[in-house]
Amino acid sequence: MSHNTIDYVQQIRERGYRMTPQRQIVLDTVCAHGGHATASQIYDSVNDQQPAINRATVYRILDFFCELQLVAKADIGGHTVFEVVGDSPHHHLVCRQCHHVASLEDYHFAELAEHLLEEHGFEADLSHLAISGLCAECRQAQND
Repeated sequence: MSHNTIDYVQQIRERGYRMTPQRQIVLDTVCAHGGHATASQIYDSVNDQQPAINRATVYRILDFFCELQLVAKADIGGHTVFEVVGDSPHHHLVCRQCHHVASLEDYHFAELAEHLLEEHGFEADLSHLAISGLCAECRQAQND
């Protein structure tokens, strides 16, 4: 069991929930994928290890982890993908041409969140954004 998984188990228990064997295997699978796995890919991995856990259960557990903000879901390249939140929230830059995904640290959005709160009274949920556009290589290729 990785250090992260132990931290997650503790967080789940501190919030008054049990860490069931089904939740454990789904969490381990999301951690093993490292990020950007679809619900279907996660289900397939869980099913290989534990065929008794059905698809609806896996999807419910993913939603549960998202509600607890242990797992984040983002829409990348037309697919909903899941990844463990980890220590520092981050966002994704997704190239609409080559589909390359780059991570972007959370601090880039701190000023925007402050502005939205101060100027508009709007508390934005800026966790795990996926921003589409063109990466440097694809932009360069267009200009050549």
